[in-house]
Amino acid sequence: MKKNSGGILRPTSLRGSGLRRSGTAALLGVTAATFAVPAIAQEVEDEEEIQLETLQIEDRAADVNPYTSQGAPYKARVSADPRRVKPLAETPATITVVTETQMEEAGTTDLKEVLRLQPGVTIGTGENGNAFGDRYIIRGEEARSDVFVDGLRDPGMTTRESFAVDQVEITKGPSSTFAGRGASGGAVNAITKSASTDYSFHKVDLGVGTDSFWRGTLDTNWALGENVAIRANLLYANQDVPDRDPAYRERWGAAVSGLVRVSEDVRVQLDYYHLTAKDRPDLGVYVAASDENGYGETFDDLPSYAQDEDFLKSDVDTVTGRIFITPMDGFEIVNSTRYGESHNGYVATGARGDSTGGSISLSTHQGWQDVSYFVNQLNVIGRFETAGLAHNLIVGSEYSDHKVRNGTYATTTQGATNCEVAGWGGVRPAYCITDANGEQIIEDGAIRSLLQRDITKGSWDSLWHMRTLSFYAMDTVDVTPWLSLNGGVRADAIDFALSTYSASSDARTDYYINDTLWNGHAGVSLKPMEELMLYFTWSTGSNVNGGESDLGSNCGYGGLCVDQNVPLSAGKPESSESFEVGAKWDLFDDRLLLTVAAFQTTKDDVYETAGRGSDYTPSGSLNTGKTRVKGIEIGLVGNITDRLSAQIGGSIMDAKVLDSYSDANIGLTLANFADNQVTGQVRYQATDAFAFGVTGTYKSAMYAGQPDAAASYNAQIGRYTFRVPSSTVFDAFAEYKFNTNFSARINVQNIGDEDFYTAAYRSGAFLYKGDERRGTITLTGRF
Repeated sequence: MKKNSGGILRPTSLRGSGLRRSGTAALLGVTAATFAVPAIAQEVEDEEEIQLETLQIEDRAADVNPYTSQGAPYKARVSADPRRVKPLAETPATITVVTETQMEEAGTTDLKEVLRLQPGVTIGTGENGNAFGDRYIIRGEEARSDVFVDGLRDPGMTTRESFAVDQVEITKGPSSTFAGRGASGGAVNAITKSASTDYSFHKVDLGVGTDSFWRGTLDTNWALGENVAIRANLLYANQDVPDRDPAYRERWGAAVSGLVRVSEDVRVQLDYYHLTAKDRPDLGVYVAASDENGYGETFDDLPSYAQDEDFLKSDVDTVTGRIFITPMDGFEIVNSTRYGESHNGYVATGARGDSTGGSISLSTHQGWQDVSYFVNQLNVIGRFETAGLAHNLIVGSEYSDHKVRNGTYATTTQGATNCEVAGWGGVRPAYCITDANGEQIIEDGAIRSLLQRDITKGSWDSLWHMRTLSFYAMDTVDVTPWLSLNGGVRADAIDFALSTYSASSDARTDYYINDTLWNGHAGVSLKPMEELMLYFTWSTGSNVNGGESDLGSNCGYGGLCVDQNVPLSAGKPESSESFEVGAKWDLFDDRLLLTVAAFQTTKDDVYETAGRGSDYTPSGSLNTGKTRVKGIEIGLVGNITDRLSAQIGGSIMDAKVLDSYSDANIGLTLANFADNQVTGQVRYQATDAFAFGVTGTYKSAMYAGQPDAAASYNAQIGRYTFRVPSSTVFDAFAEYKFNTNFSARINVQNIGDEDFYTAAYRSGAFLYKGDERRGTITLTGRF
C-alpha cells in the first residue's frame, strides 16, 4: 500500500487489469463523480473499506479527481501540493479549491473565468496592464506572475485552459514560503491530470452552442499493466464572443502524462503540455471620465471595434519530470524538473475619447514576448515523532532560470481617417466610430476594416533574466491532539539582469540586481472539538524590484522602477505582511466545510510611478508606497444535504493607500479592487438521473488605475476618474444521465444577458466586457 503525492492512500487491490471492464469500475467512477444516490449505491456493495488504526482508506475510481471528499465532488479534501501536509479542513490558511466537477458544471474553461467566480479575486486587464495574457488580482495585490502548475511556477503570462486540470487551488494572503518571490496577495496552483495504473478509462466531451460554439475534449488513460500507464488529454475549441463579432477565441491543446512504477518505493512521471490559443480580442466598451455630475457614462451599446488584422496568440510547451521516492516509512522524496517555452503576441484595438467632446476613436495596442523557463525543485518530507511530538517536516530547495524577451510590432494604417480629435499632443486626424454627439457614424460591418493595418514584427526592447536559488524548511508539530504549531522560513537568492533597448536612439541600458529575499510563516491551531479548528497565522511575501517581466523598465506596469537621480542599488524589495485569524468546521462526516477568516495584509516599500521625463526616459519612485487590505471572508463548500451541494463564498474588504510619493493618493482605494464580493455555485440532484444548478456572482464597483497602486482620482470633483460598475451575473446548468456511460449537460451563461465588466484599462478609456448570454449543450461518454 503506497502513498501518492497528493496524500491519498490507495489500496493495491484497485490496481491492475481486474477493473478494466465497464462494470464495477465504471460505476465506481460515476459514484465518485456524482452523489451516492441509492440506485447506484446498491450496485457498488463490493466497495472495500479498510480500518487501519485511526486511518480510514476507501476505494476510489481513478477517473475522477483524487483529492475530493468521496460523495462530495465540490469539496476538496486535501491539497495536491505535498507541502500542505494536513487536510484542507486542518490547514491554517484560506485556500479556495475549485474542482473539476465544478468547472465542468459551471461551463468555465479558461482559468481566467474560473478565477472570476471566486471571492477576493478580480481580473485585471489582459492587455497592457499585463500585455500578454491573463492577469489576476488576489486581495488587492497583483498575482499575474504567481501562477503555478503542480507546484512549479508557470512560464510566461499566457492564456491558460482547464481541459487537463483536476482542480485549481487559490491561496489567499502572502505565501512566499511556499511560492518564492512575489505571492504578495496569494498564489494560484493548477493541478493537472496524471496517468494512473489503477485501470483504463476513456471520457469524451462534445459541446455545441450559440455563437458558433464548438468544443471537444478527450481524456483517455491506458493502464499498461500494474506498473506502467499513459494518459492523454486532448482539446479543440472554437467560439465567437457573444454579440461581439468579429471577436473570437480558438484553442487546441494536448497534455500527455506517463507513469512508471520502478519499484514499490520509486515512481517516475513524465508530462508534456501544449496549448495554442488564438483570439481576436475584444477590448470592450468606452467609459467616460467622471465629472461633477457623477460617474462617467458607460457606452453599453458600443459595437465591437476589433479590426480584421487584430490578434492575440499564445503558444505554450512544457515538459515536466517527477521522481517520487519512499526510502522508508514516514519519509518521501519528491524531485520535479520542468522546462517550458511560450511565445506570445498581440495587436489589439482600444477605444479613446476626444477630450473636447463625445467622439470615440480607435487606438492601437501591441507587443510580443518570448519566454523560456527551467526549474528544479526538491522536497524531502518526513513524518516522525520526537519527545512525544508529531512532526511533519519539509526541507526543500529550488533553482529556476527564467528568461524573457519583449518586443513590439510595427503597425501602419492604410485606411483613410474620418475625423479629428483633441487629446494629448493636440488635435490630430483619427479613426472615429461616433461623432461629438455620441452618434455612431459608421456601420457595424465597416468598423472592422476601418484601420486596415499592416503589421510586421519589430525588434526587442527589453531582455529580462531572473535566476533564483532557494532553500526552505517548514514544520507542522502536533503538540497534543488539540494543539498544533506550524512555521517555516525561506531564502531566495536573486540574480536579476535587465537590458533595455531604444531603436530610435540605438541606445542600450543594462541593470543588475543581486539580493536575498527572506520570508516566513508561523501559526497556531486549536481543536476544541474534533470537527472544529481555530487558527491564527502570520506570513510574509516579498518581490525584487523589476520582478514582473512584462514591460522592462516601465515601473507603471510592474517593471523595473528606476529614477534618473537615484541609484538602482538604493531600492529595497517590496514586502508584504499578513495576519489572519479564522475557523474551519468540518461537518457531516467530512462532506461539508464551513470557513471564516479575518485578515489584514500590509504591503510596504511599494515601487510607484512618479511620471516620465519629457524625453520619455524611464523614471520612477523607489519604495515610496504603502498599502493595506483588510477584510473578512466566509466560505461554505460540500454537501448540505444528500441531494444539495454547493460552494458559496463572500468577502468584505477595505483597501487603502497608507503612504505614497503623492499625498493626494493617501487614503484612496487600490485599482481594480472590489470591496464586496459574493459568489456561489449550487447543485441539486432532483432524481437519480437528473440534476440542475445555478452559479451567481456579485462584485461591487471598481476603479481604474496603475497595478498595486491608488485608483485614479479627480480631487477637484471628489470622485474616482473611471468607474467599473458593480455587477450581478447568473449562470445555470442542468444534467441528465441516460445510463452509466452517457450523459448530457445544458449550460446557459449570463442568463439575464447583463452588461458587466471585469476590469478597467489602466488609464481608463475602455472597460473589459464580460461575455453576453450563451447557451451550450455537452454530450459526455464514459467507457
